[in-house]
Amino acid sequence: MAFQLFKISCLLAILNSVAFAAEEAPVWLRQTSTQSLPAYPKEVHAVVLLNEGRVAVDGEGRITTVVRYAARILSREGRGAAVARVLYQTDTGKIKELHAWLIRPSGEVKKYAKDRVLDIAAVDNDVYNEVRIRSVIAGDDVEAGAVFGYEAISEDKSVFTQLEWTFQPGRLPTQLSRYSLMLPPGWTSQSVTFNHPKVEPAVAGSMSTWELRDLPFIEEEPAAPEVTTLAPRLAVSFFPPTGAKTGLGRSFDNWVSVSRWLTELGDPQATINEVLTAKARALTEGAKTEWERIQAIGRFVQSLHYVSIQTGVGRGGGYRPHPAVDVLAKSYGDCKDKANLMRTLLTTLGVSSHLLVIFSGDSSYVREEWPSPQQFNHCIIAIQISPETQAPTIVSHPKLGRLLVFDPTDDDTPLGDLPRHEQGSLALLVAGDAGCLLKMPAMAPEASRMERHVEATLEPDGALSASVHESSRGQSAVDERRGFRHRTQPDYVKLVEEWIAHGAAGAKVLKVTPTDNSREGRFELEAVFTARLYGQVMQNRLLVFKPAVVPRQASPFFDKPSRKYPIQLKAQSFNEKVSITLPSAFAVDEMPDSFRVEVPFGSFAATYEVKDGQLLFTRSLSLQSVTLPAEQYASVRRFFDQVGATDQAPVILLRK
Repeated sequence: MAFQLFKISCLLAILNSVAFAAEEAPVWLRQTSTQSLPAYPKEVHAVVLLNEGRVAVDGEGRITTVVRYAARILSREGRGAAVARVLYQTDTGKIKELHAWLIRPSGEVKKYAKDRVLDIAAVDNDVYNEVRIRSVIAGDDVEAGAVFGYEAISEDKSVFTQLEWTFQPGRLPTQLSRYSLMLPPGWTSQSVTFNHPKVEPAVAGSMSTWELRDLPFIEEEPAAPEVTTLAPRLAVSFFPPTGAKTGLGRSFDNWVSVSRWLTELGDPQATINEVLTAKARALTEGAKTEWERIQAIGRFVQSLHYVSIQTGVGRGGGYRPHPAVDVLAKSYGDCKDKANLMRTLLTTLGVSSHLLVIFSGDSSYVREEWPSPQQFNHCIIAIQISPETQAPTIVSHPKLGRLLVFDPTDDDTPLGDLPRHEQGSLALLVAGDAGCLLKMPAMAPEASRMERHVEATLEPDGALSASVHESSRGQSAVDERRGFRHRTQPDYVKLVEEWIAHGAAGAKVLKVTPTDNSREGRFELEAVFTARLYGQVMQNRLLVFKPAVVPRQASPFFDKPSRKYPIQLKAQSFNEKVSITLPSAFAVDEMPDSFRVEVPFGSFAATYEVKDGQLLFTRSLSLQSVTLPAEQYASVRRFFDQVGATDQAPVILLRK
């Protein structure tokens, strides 16, 4: 009875504090819209004035959330901030109220009617997902100086006793961000703050409130960490009194408990039958080694269509793979379905493996101090292997031994490699009591390598004919492969033409021949082109040209004098050899000096030599996978300035 009274009083307190005016903006929005703002740099196009969430949990585990948001639009480029987005799950939750207003600079108020409220899927590439978004998009109505605000009430019954709050929406500066949690008497909560010194809550009775003010604009900088590693975030876990009977979902006090729960969901979906056994045998027929058997299974699973159908999400369905036999029969599945199918097929061959959950998109996102399945958005696989199998993607487990890590969803990355955004991140091994966080391997520079060879002939009038051959492997090959696979042939040829023209203006590309050897993790490209005005003839005596005929593989470009955020470099290696046959009527008058630069995070070398009527130019770049503090920016910038200078360094020929 006490819980029911608490529930009613909480909901009344929240609902009474929400004032939805019929024609006017509510008092809280009007007051928020009048606050003065500091001066912002020109790249700041909107400011979040208020970002507030108030949550009440009742004794039955039902969660009521009130969200208030207000943003001032500083320019038309900031109209993306004039959007209301409220997430909900159709199986366990609902949006009770959503109201939005626009206060124009004149003071006129526009209230958005129900016909402006959209209900859209939260994930675009899922065929069906019970997680949806109720939204109001007001960007077309805004003008500089306008204030957009919304207020929403939602209800849910979460599968977890854990909540998250992002203090700062994206990169925008935020004046005030506040998160409040009201629990029944006797309940407790614990919080963890990410990307900011710990925020201690102000406690008043059963209400805990976390607050941050004056959060600065997060500038875009080359090679910077993701916003999810820079913007302050809050994670809260709450617990009922010991022995209390509630309708709450799972709570987790360590990573083993998370592993146990995910194992309970996944293991029943990996049941073996004759169909799966026969398929595994057929796929591996002729495979002679453990590696070849795993590779055959992996290539098959990668070839299946990615289709996501999520049901029962609010009850943990989003973490439970579909039965392996169903995924095989339908020839499609999402990441956890594919990983589970591969696991099951391997089991029929006597190879043990485990699901491995990870965060895709930010290798620094998962934090050890908050045991929660909500930190993950992707599923891959860890395969127990014998000493005969060697690969750079092997990690060690104290009980299970050597584990080969593989992503069955990324069909551009073969066995023995990992996508860049997964390298170096923390992932949870789903293995019951043996589950634990594992640090994913980070590839050495040589594992992501591009080799380029250019052969060219320079004519006395500056015309150039050239052939380019590139051979890439590892993640360098993945980059090339994606550019090739996800374009039509004409679009891919156009991409190559634009790249060549960037180094050789007016180039006419005669031939483009890509060769994708994904089985061995390689990608080859051959291109033949001419550039009629590549070299510049001056006074009929001098001929000036650049030995770097085409631009090198992309690397960070640092042009600002200072830096705010750490520098994240990704491992890569690049080697180039250029042979240019010089016109016999000319001799080299000036050419750049050869040099080599060694720094803790990498190295670069460039050489220039004339031999047998040819200019021989070589350059090599090697970068470690490392995150450097902003205080080292000057040395990083100096290094890449030297790397970039070789693209433009000229050679001067003098007529004999």
